Amino acid sequence: MQTKKIPLKIKIALVIRKMLFLSIGAFIAAAAIESFLLPNKIIDGGVIGISMITSYLTGKNLGLLVVLINFPFICLAFTKMGKKFVFQTFFAIAMFSTFLNVFHGHQATDDLLLATVFGGIILGIGVGIILKNEGSLDGTEILSLVLSKKWGFSVGEFIMGMNVFIYCGAGLVFGWGRGMYSMLTYFIAYKVIDIVMEGMNSSKAVRIISDKSYEIGQELIDKLDIGITYIYGQGGYSRVDKTMIYCIISRLEMSKMKEIIREIDPNAFMSIVDVHETYGARLKKRVNKI
Repeated sequence: MQTKKIPLKIKIALVIRKMLFLSIGAFIAAAAIESFLLPNKIIDGGVIGISMITSYLTGKNLGLLVVLINFPFICLAFTKMGKKFVFQTFFAIAMFSTFLNVFHGHQATDDLLLATVFGGIILGIGVGIILKNEGSLDGTEILSLVLSKKWGFSVGEFIMGMNVFIYCGAGLVFGWGRGMYSMLTYFIAYKVIDIVMEGMNSSKAVRIISDKSYEIGQELIDKLDIGITYIYGQGGYSRVDKTMIYCIISRLEMSKMKEIIREIDPNAFMSIVDVHETYGARLKKRVNKI
């Protein structure tokens, strides 16, 4: 079976769209660094943090240092991530470096708490947009993928270890108070990146096991207009055949669903987990109706 080729115009449009979002992410991240963090001697983690400390000590241009320090990691990425990722990462870093110079000297606030909170939020949004569009600003993540396998550490442990040294360096250079503010900024940015990457979708994946599964399923279809799937299995203890209902619902529909299930079978078992991204024709249809 032959796969359908994507027309050239669509490919070009997709590339332009990705470059646009990488540029937007770089613009936002640069604004956070130059307008909030750097003027208040608060740093980010990874290569950007190393570049900020080096720029402060040497007086060299921050944008240039970001490119130079990231360059070896970009080269390393060829063997691990492929040409597409390397190109998009280099483009994002180049745009980030350019926007750092654009925002240089434009301080938004000298209040340390405001700089920490809003700098972290804005930085997280910018970096999250770049990561979501398959780019990166931080070469230490690439290095961690290579060394973690050789040294037996997880990627997260390696990055955390690197950042501990970086923030200790920030404490020695800028003072321990600034080092602690920097760690708080990193924590805020990390959480915001998760939100940008995963979305603020409050959908829930629900599994329902009941002796009245078909009756519950029909009520859910009729009253909530949701798509459901019946999954057949067997009770591990009773060895009795069971029918499980699987469906995706919004947070607002949760209370109504519980009410429907309680009315039909108070002893029904429910398992509910968060879902960050969903795809499919049925879901699109429901969104359009809303």
